[in-house]
Amino acid sequence: MKATGIVRRIDDLGRVVIPKEIRRTLHIRDGDPLEIYTEKDGEVIFKKYSPVSELSDFAGKICESLYKSADAIAVICDRDSVIACAGVPKKELSDRRISEELNSIMETRKTFRAEPGAVIPLADGKDGFWVSVAAPIISEGDLMGCALFAAKEEGEFPGEVQVKLITTVASFLGKQMEA
Repeated sequence: MKATGIVRRIDDLGRVVIPKEIRRTLHIRDGDPLEIYTEKDGEVIFKKYSPVSELSDFAGKICESLYKSADAIAVICDRDSVIACAGVPKKELSDRRISEELNSIMETRKTFRAEPGAVIPLADGKDGFWVSVAAPIISEGDLMGCALFAAKEEGEFPGEVQVKLITTVASFLGKQMEA
């Protein structure tokens, strides 16, 4: 565990403020759920909770089906990183932090479809994967992540079938998280 050197006191209501620098570094936003763990030696650990990652095995199977159906790189993300993918070696995308541009697309809560001049990188860094089509995963009104098809070339644009498949999968995953 990494020490930060920051000390905070618990207030009379049992609250502690997570410093802004840590929230920014870990992409913890207002309203984000945190899991709380305790250790025998008195440690209290906060971990950012991702409902989408709870479905990682299921999401992996969906990505495999999408890849076989559409012959395109299929990806499921939570609000921070790639949870599952198919069509490329998993080590290339799994657990990679999503790009700020993709995060902005998700925040609109609308389906994104790549067009000439609208090139959106999938993950942080120069990995050569671009968002072809992305649909937000929304559960009980909350944005949970997105389902998307990715392209290795900037000029690859999705067809109607890919758009329908990704929007259907995103809607399905949102419903699964409500159950």
